[in-house]
Amino acid sequence: MGSYPHAVLELGSRLRAQPAPARVVWSSLTRPRDLAARQWLDLLDAEVDPQILESVEPALVVWSTLWPDRPYERTRFDIQPGGQGCQLRWTLLTAGPPPTVSRLGHMRSRLNLLINERLRGSYGQ
Repeated sequence: MGSYPHAVLELGSRLRAQPAPARVVWSSLTRPRDLAARQWLDLLDAEVDPQILESVEPALVVWSTLWPDRPYERTRFDIQPGGQGCQLRWTLLTAGPPPTVSRLGHMRSRLNLLINERLRGSYGQ
């Protein structure tokens, strides 16, 4: 994949509390297929496992795209300690052309479902 001439655009972001501590959430995001953990990354047929592009324990994880037809997307996770758990923000970024409005809605919805429902639920919440 070569570079794309567009600036990086934020396509969506959401901040929510997670019941697990920051290090546990960081571990879940850097090893989403860990067989010792509850499985939470249920992908659709048109989605692929993300690659870890960057990580700084326990505060940051950057995933490659989930959508092979959208190779310029990245998902950035910012993790901040908070109480018994942590605050987790996902931010969908692109350096390519923006998706259609309906596609963008689908992408945001999928990230929200995967992170704020499935990942959260994997901690017993």
